[in-house]
Amino acid sequence: MPDRPYLYAELTGSLCSSCLRKVEAKVVLQDGGVYLHKRCPEHGAERVLVSTDIDYWNLTRRFLKPGQMPRVFNTPIEHGCPFDCGLCADHEQHSCLAIVEITDACNLSCPVCYAESSPQRQTYRTLAQVESMLDAVVRNEGEPDIVQISGGEPTLHPEFFAILDAARRRPIKHLMVNTNGLRIAQDADFARRLASYAPAFEIYLQFDSLRPEVHRVLRGADLTSVRRRALERLNELNLSTTLVCTLKKGLNDGELGGIIDFALGQRCVRGVTFQPVQHAGRAEGFDPARDRLTLAEVRTRILEQSPVFKPDDLIPVPCHPDCLAMGYALKMAGKVTPLTGLIPRDTLLAAEGSTIVYERDPRLRAAVFNLFSTHHSPSSGAEAFRELLCCLPRVLAPPALTYDNLFRVLIVQFLDAHNFDVRSVKKSCIHIVHPDGRLIPFDTYTLFYRDGREDAWRSAVARTAGR
Repeated sequence: MPDRPYLYAELTGSLCSSCLRKVEAKVVLQDGGVYLHKRCPEHGAERVLVSTDIDYWNLTRRFLKPGQMPRVFNTPIEHGCPFDCGLCADHEQHSCLAIVEITDACNLSCPVCYAESSPQRQTYRTLAQVESMLDAVVRNEGEPDIVQISGGEPTLHPEFFAILDAARRRPIKHLMVNTNGLRIAQDADFARRLASYAPAFEIYLQFDSLRPEVHRVLRGADLTSVRRRALERLNELNLSTTLVCTLKKGLNDGELGGIIDFALGQRCVRGVTFQPVQHAGRAEGFDPARDRLTLAEVRTRILEQSPVFKPDDLIPVPCHPDCLAMGYALKMAGKVTPLTGLIPRDTLLAAEGSTIVYERDPRLRAAVFNLFSTHHSPSSGAEAFRELLCCLPRVLAPPALTYDNLFRVLIVQFLDAHNFDVRSVKKSCIHIVHPDGRLIPFDTYTLFYRDGREDAWRSAVARTAGR
């Protein structure tokens, strides 16, 4: 009997990329990659590449650990994933990162904006609304690990600093501002006021390339000088900054090593986050069959282009291993030393409590100190810089090491209608706060819950059920 031309690995749920109908999907290993095979009764079959590296895909299965639940769930289980987001009790992971969008307004009209923000959209959440959204995160998390103030362009909000003050009044461990950097570049006083919120405060700075032509494609304008001026100010203030690089295949995926090298030379930069374009929102000029980059491809390019990390140094993040990969290093005396490959996998998976609050686990804490200190112990009173090996940008280290010594690379892949995987999205730990207080996975928010989309599909579900 003839063999199938692939190896059938597992079954999951996905979506028809045309009508968003929920469909079954076979996960198959074929031609050196991992694919979804799915079929919609109306729009036919789809074959979608989800990984270019079968060995790494298998590795993600070895980095699974039990999910950590939020303190409360917000929505009932009614229609099944992804139609019960909020979080429902069937979701497997709490909010490692909660995003609070305070405006739809922006001073750019980026062709790849998932939120479709622009100068024409002048919607601003009131301070009372934002405080309610922050309270929703605290209700779910108790002491949220990271809250990111985002937009649109959040620095345009007329009550921007009042919002930061409101966040500071709550038990949030680490506060971030997601920005394109224009206001930081243009206003020195604004940048100095931002720095007053340190420590446990970070700028998440859009930084897609070192080349003007890439900015024009992804952002609609040459922002090279803006990015440099913003970084000059942030370096002067030594205000902790992560460079966030949106990647499009064939456009800027050849300069990942150069961006890492550039970042290592910036005093304020603690790392780089690489995010392949999600086919959602505006996504102008993006063909998912031609332009999609998988997480595995990004990882391979980093390993090819940067001498800093080896394969064992770029590993799956246990809270959501399909869609997050990480690599950490220390910068000491002009030398960069990778960390993640030195920590045994079993030590990572044995950590108790929250996946990303590693400093609370004595075994991992002892392992870190044994590696990087000969004269300190976990009980020596060394200053606690949280979160060595996952989403949070702080490390537990002896006093001789500070946050300035940390450098991390994070790869974040968001799911869209093409590569959607119900099994995977249940592990999502990056959530957007809905204005009504629900916490919704980033992957499903733009597909089903942003800008009135929810009303349309709920009506369709009701008609199907004969209500």
